[in-house]
Amino acid sequence: MADELLTVPEVMARLKVGRSTVYDLIRSRRLPSITIGRARRVPAAALRDFIDHQIAEAA
Repeated sequence: MADELLTVPEVMARLKVGRSTVYDLIRSRRLPSITIGRARRVPAAALRDFIDHQIAEAA
């Protein structure tokens, strides 16, 4: 598999934020995700891009 799909709890742990913050990022389309059945998954590359963008904005 070329790209890992992360669960919401995994994203929470990597960003050190709560569940509602992750869902707010997904809902506002700042963090892309996909739905598989009832499960929400975030591509690891999308999370890396989000972090890189946040770092660039802060600089």
